[in-house]
Amino acid sequence: LDADALAYAIRRSCEIKAGIVAEDEREQGRRALLNLGHTFGHALEAIGNYERWLHGEAVAIGMVLAARTSVALGWLSTSDCGRIERLVASAGLPTTAPGIDVDELLDHMRGDKKADRSGLKLILIRSLGNAVVARSPTEDTLRAVLAEQLE
Repeated sequence: LDADALAYAIRRSCEIKAGIVAEDEREQGRRALLNLGHTFGHALEAIGNYERWLHGEAVAIGMVLAARTSVALGWLSTSDCGRIERLVASAGLPTTAPGIDVDELLDHMRGDKKADRSGLKLILIRSLGNAVVARSPTEDTLRAVLAEQLE
């Protein structure tokens, strides 16, 4: 990776995030989209006792799981999902979490602060650049995606 390009991307990302946070302090609108990968990632962190992965690594895996879930729902193309996976990997971040028990991950996800009585609230991807807040896909869909990616 080009160091100058990376520094610019990080700086610009921070500026964009600061603007979104300032306009949506209570996370009622666009700010929620910044949580892409976090529900999966927080569950992975907990399972790994906050030692197996750094926060960013767990969220990177979570972003890939969100993309895979979006493909399973028919929202995201497999080629766009592959692009996301390649970009995450090219940044030196993990894209899979082998050996994680699906039921344990789902249990931790249900305990996430963004879950409520109506189910999980996941940030998923309709197309590149178009993330959406989605109520939990069916447990069968999640289980199939997770089983393929984790075990």
